[in-house]
Amino acid sequence: MSRARLAVIGGTGFEDPSILGRPRETTTITTRLGAATVSLYALDGVTVAYLSRHGPGHSVPPHRIDYRANIAALAALGVQRVVATAAVGSLRRELPPGTVVVADQFLDFTRQRPVTFFEDDAVVHTDFSEPYCPQIRAALVATIRQQGLHVQETGCYVGMEGPRYETPAEVRALAALGGDVVGMTGLPEAVLAREAGICYAVVAVVTNLGAGLSASSLSHQEVVAVMDERRPRLLRAILQALASLPEARGCPCAAAPGRGLVASML
Repeated sequence: MSRARLAVIGGTGFEDPSILGRPRETTTITTRLGAATVSLYALDGVTVAYLSRHGPGHSVPPHRIDYRANIAALAALGVQRVVATAAVGSLRRELPPGTVVVADQFLDFTRQRPVTFFEDDAVVHTDFSEPYCPQIRAALVATIRQQGLHVQETGCYVGMEGPRYETPAEVRALAALGGDVVGMTGLPEAVLAREAGICYAVVAVVTNLGAGLSASSLSHQEVVAVMDERRPRLLRAILQALASLPEARGCPCAAAPGRGLVASML
């Protein structure tokens, strides 16, 4: 099996890996926790793995994605750094559609998904003082600005179970708790990546105002339209950010206490 140190997890609007051209290899990686299909690309002499979170044709809804299998597959591939994309709703009018948020905090309100690799007799407590990799975040902010996109360099991502959208009351409550954007797929993905010792950052694209902040109702078509418009520049920014990172990881992500235990599960 080929190896890759860098990876992109494509969310809504990024389901089709052909946006990167012709893959060098597409493989299904099977681990003890499940299987995931990953495409490998040679970009400027560097191998980059691409995983479509929702599967081909956006066929898997948020609450049924096998997040553990996805992260385990990337870990088995040797991935050390991941940038994920996410379509999100805004909890604040000052973050209008089209804004790109490079989140630095999260609130997890998912409730039915496996949230950790550590079950049975494993007792591991992972630090989340910096939930997203600061090295990748800094690189992303710089490259997204170079692409001329409106970027918010900090923000709190709120993870909800889905697949329904939030109510106006929930939008008000989540904003009052400190949330900035809300989505259905960023968690437990970020948690699992840290447990596996993988550097992880999310590029959250605001596709709509949350319920109650806009006069119109929410629709998936609205989400897709914004992502389609932003996709080319975002993809360039993500790849530039990954390519700009030094090989040595100067961040807390790789020091996750359970990294070795996760490796033994693959």
